[in-house]
Amino acid sequence: MSLSPAFLDELRMRTSLSTLIGRTVKVQKAGREYKACCPFHNEKTPSFTINDEKGFYHCFGCGAHGDAIRWMTDQRGLPFMEAVKELAAAAGMDVPAPDPRAAKRAEQAKGLHDVMAAAQALFEEQLGGIEGAEAREYLKRRGISEATRRAFGFGFSADSKGKLKGALNEFAEPMLIEAGLLIDPDGERDSYDRFRGRLMLPIRDIRGRVIAFGGRILGAGEPKYLNSPDTPLFDKGRTLYNIDRASPASRQSGRVIVVEGYMDVIALAQAGFGEAVAPLGTALTEHQIERLWKMVDVPLLCFDGDAAGQKAAIRAATRALPLLRPGMSLAFATLPSGQDPDDLIRAEGPGAIERVLDAAEPLVERLWAYEQKAAPLDTPEQRAALKQRLRAITDAIAHPDVRAHYVQIFRERYDALFFARAAQAGAPRHQRGTGTRQGWQRDRRGNWKPPLPPVGNEARAIGVSGMEQRLLRAVLASLLRHPEQIVLHREMLSALHIGDSALGELMRAMIAASFRQETVETEGLLTILGQGEVYNMAKGMLRADTFTFTPSRMKTDPGRVSRDLEEAIRVMAQGPELETALAEATRRAKEDLNEETFAEQQRIQRLKMDHDQRLAELAQSEDIV
Repeated sequence: MSLSPAFLDELRMRTSLSTLIGRTVKVQKAGREYKACCPFHNEKTPSFTINDEKGFYHCFGCGAHGDAIRWMTDQRGLPFMEAVKELAAAAGMDVPAPDPRAAKRAEQAKGLHDVMAAAQALFEEQLGGIEGAEAREYLKRRGISEATRRAFGFGFSADSKGKLKGALNEFAEPMLIEAGLLIDPDGERDSYDRFRGRLMLPIRDIRGRVIAFGGRILGAGEPKYLNSPDTPLFDKGRTLYNIDRASPASRQSGRVIVVEGYMDVIALAQAGFGEAVAPLGTALTEHQIERLWKMVDVPLLCFDGDAAGQKAAIRAATRALPLLRPGMSLAFATLPSGQDPDDLIRAEGPGAIERVLDAAEPLVERLWAYEQKAAPLDTPEQRAALKQRLRAITDAIAHPDVRAHYVQIFRERYDALFFARAAQAGAPRHQRGTGTRQGWQRDRRGNWKPPLPPVGNEARAIGVSGMEQRLLRAVLASLLRHPEQIVLHREMLSALHIGDSALGELMRAMIAASFRQETVETEGLLTILGQGEVYNMAKGMLRADTFTFTPSRMKTDPGRVSRDLEEAIRVMAQGPELETALAEATRRAKEDLNEETFAEQQRIQRLKMDHDQRLAELAQSEDIV
């Protein structure tokens, strides 16, 4: 739904930003403004200012900046429309309804929210009463503190078929059934309470409203955990337990931890890991993965080390494949076999959890390790089966650039495992092996981040500008002098679309030679080219030493050659991709200008400016660092 600029301006004007921020952050008056310790990074001296008159906040420490809507999306983790709706409700404004049917659904949902809030109050009351003694004893045995009990809203459902139905008689029976609180067996017999004799946990949406319940049985019986059915408020495939608390916590820690169940989340939160969530009795779904990516780029999946836990991890990995895009992935942390988070924390303390999370594997590592161990690899047929399984993984990846990099990594590892390729043996140290974080780096918080987004191949041809032409010729000259580098960068080179026909023919010839021969030599390349324009151009590149790109020099460190080539090819190819992305973002912003489309257009604009600056440095500098 598109909102008019006039409506958004009126909403900002009616919202007291200092009051809004002051609900979760301690603010103090400082002249005509307010100041506080920044909630987006750890600091002891306040550098976060709030200007009610102008309607914005700004941190001079980390650069966080925005208005009331941005505060709700960045600090609270709400989607844009949810943020607008919550601010509008507080300001007494009506958000324009897209159609009468949507308005009717919203009114219906409001009534169901009232039902769920009343049920939550009843469950909390019963936990503190005589009937809740066994449940309170269970919480005590599990080490759940009073503060945790209140924060997560623990309750208790009496072991009765009609207590909740009678207590909530102010609501119509069909509404209680629709909310999932009553079971209507067949329309002839009386309805009865769904949850009976269970420790109750509310399931909340991103705004903190109760939308469903999970109940754990205290004695013998099945199922051990019982969730609300899907309702107009609750879709278990789209909901993550603890999303309302984990979303703002993830902005402080820079990560989100996905565990298997309610009690795992609660144990982690009590130990100081407030950014934990869990799916609700099902494998992680595509919708839940997309929800996690709105919080962080690489969620950490922390499952048990037993067979069931690892099977759940692979199911999540498989479901993520079609959704992968540059920068967005998953990482996998494995708990010691036979221990859940609560067991590990009790035995060794919170530091043990940190060590498990620090050892998390990138998605590509988990997939490679799983398929390599899935079956014996002793015969040619078994090895071919591994290659087929790896191909099925890469075929499932929709994004072409991400898929190309997975193909490259799997091919290199497969060859290294079975053929001990000469090119791999001669590769620089930093490219050898199958370490758990090849290409990954830590950010300023110490969290692992995936490699830089791969370059694209869906825009104009490379080499149309003077700087691109200069850099392209330098790359080709370097590859002629160091042909062993071709195989190491073959995937990225194959993705380039070169505008100059002669340069393109030279590139294609070098790539083709690398597929035909284990070891490619300069003289062999020239022989393949034969006589003609391309051959003469290649001979000229070898005779000249005028290119300023470092690896085009006759004598240089092999490790440096590979590193500089990789950067040069990546930067050169990212230009067309960024131009395409910027044009598309600008088009979307013109069609529907809002906070999200504007921010995305500005983000890509900054990336394009950074790219152009680096391209100029590579094309003009005497040295590449």
